[in-house]
Amino acid sequence: MVRRPLTPEQFSAGRRLGSMLRDARGDRGLSDVATAAGISPETLRKIETGRMPTSSFGTIVGLAAALGLPIQELADAWLADAAVAATA
Repeated sequence: MVRRPLTPEQFSAGRRLGSMLRDARGDRGLSDVATAAGISPETLRKIETGRMPTSSFGTIVGLAAALGLPIQELADAWLADAAVAATA
């Protein structure tokens, strides 16, 4: 199965999500949060900077748990752009 290229709206959603996660992490260390979420620090860095705009559901759930964020808040950040909701 061939994956369709990401749209500009999906890249924008990834940047919004990354920014939200970075803000929620605050002064906690990147490695500490990544370990708590079960991912590598490099993966978390990519998500926070928007270089990985479409993380797996399990990764996002792990980050939500590690940061004490309701998963719905992360979903709302991703779907903030109506065009993303239409292509998701």
